[in-house]
Amino acid sequence: MKCVKCEKKAIINIRYRNLRLCRDHFIEYFEKTVKETIRKFKMFSKKDRILVAVSGGKDSLALWNVLNDLGYRASGLYIDLGIGSYSRVSREKVKKFSKESGLELIIRDIKAEYGKSLEEIKARRKTCSTCGIIKRHEMNVVAHEHDFDVIATGHNLDDESTVLLSNILRWQIDFLSRQHPVLEPWHEKLKKKVKPLCLLTEKETKTYVILKNIDHVEEECPYSVDASTLFMKSVMNSIEERFKGTKYYFYTQFLKNIDIFKNNKKWKEDLKECKLCGFPTNKDYCSFCRILR
Repeated sequence: MKCVKCEKKAIINIRYRNLRLCRDHFIEYFEKTVKETIRKFKMFSKKDRILVAVSGGKDSLALWNVLNDLGYRASGLYIDLGIGSYSRVSREKVKKFSKESGLELIIRDIKAEYGKSLEEIKARRKTCSTCGIIKRHEMNVVAHEHDFDVIATGHNLDDESTVLLSNILRWQIDFLSRQHPVLEPWHEKLKKKVKPLCLLTEKETKTYVILKNIDHVEEECPYSVDASTLFMKSVMNSIEERFKGTKYYFYTQFLKNIDIFKNNKKWKEDLKECKLCGFPTNKDYCSFCRILR
């Protein structure tokens, strides 16, 4: 199997795009897709300071690396949730990448900051839900305190199509109205949030980190074993296996028609500042401060 752009051996077959690419042309394709996604959705410019949420996994490190290679001002944020050996290994992978790349890394240790790790926080919510609340809060706090312009996350096409399927099956109109590659801030303490990898698949980000020799965490978070998103992802993978391009078409066509859900403003109503942390919420205390209490 030869590369469609040269005579070299192809190392990947991107069937939904009908592309067979060698190493060099795949990296070129990956970088070009990220650049075009940033431009198309007006995510940020070379002048902006970007805070990349990094977990130690393939997607977030791929994003941090490609933004650096493309000349953007990107710093990393690692949120240590205190999940035993998983967090220790993840933290070391991120620190190693930061040191080898010469990039600024901010580490936010939940136990050190608040006296409790994720495992010690008692909440009525499921662990994955609690984790999401903590991460979103800490990203906002760090971006605000360090005066970043944008928060970037490594969500890929598999992630976005899976969440979209889940939201549509439940008709979560609030979530559908916000599921866009760019989430504009609606409060002075919040920053724009963007997903530059949203049009690249998990397979493509995995190939990228292998070719770039980026050391990353292979195993999944131990709490994600029973997560509903994994089941939804398996459903999407089954559909994709039979009908190539379903994930890409499903997500991109949704984005073309997202205005159908844009009239819903319920989630912005009655915003106030949390009595403890001062960040926006529609209650006296934000979700983060409520689970800590």
